[in-house]
Amino acid sequence: MAQLTETGWKKCSTCKREIALGARYWLCSVSTCNQKRTGLAFCSVDCWDSHVPLLRHRDAWAKEATAPTSHEAGDEAPKKRRLMGADGSEREQRERRPEAVDPDVAAAARRRPLEEPPPDEILVVASKVKAYIKARSDLNTSAAVMEALSDKVRAACDEAIRSAWAHERKTVLDRDV
Repeated sequence: MAQLTETGWKKCSTCKREIALGARYWLCSVSTCNQKRTGLAFCSVDCWDSHVPLLRHRDAWAKEATAPTSHEAGDEAPKKRRLMGADGSEREQRERRPEAVDPDVAAAARRRPLEEPPPDEILVVASKVKAYIKARSDLNTSAAVMEALSDKVRAACDEAIRSAWAHERKTVLDRDV
């Protein structure tokens, strides 16, 4: 949603200058920079370029966009839909993303086979695990612990993959784990 300011549409995410209504601005091509919560916008390519090393983007580019006009900015209020009450009266309700997952989609995701398993390699940093155990308990750690932990990590990842499929996403999120 647009954050209308006194004189413009939004402030530049880097230099904090106003981006005027109807003016050109730039967006980052990386999806995490364009989420509603983040909503980064830049007044120039130089401002966009200065944020790239801070966020450690590997492959990014600036996308040109146009800020909404004053009329369009007002239309960005949360969408509402009209519901008919039992007595025939209308009432409005904000549209929300569905919380529940369609049971058929979830069942299909559970049945969907994972591609051939990757080689059984260690997925945890052995030195970090050993240092953690040593610091917490002053115990030594067997090398076999790393294999067992990697098996648990693989199982958690497989479950997270299935959860992302069930929610019809192509990205595994923290809430899937």
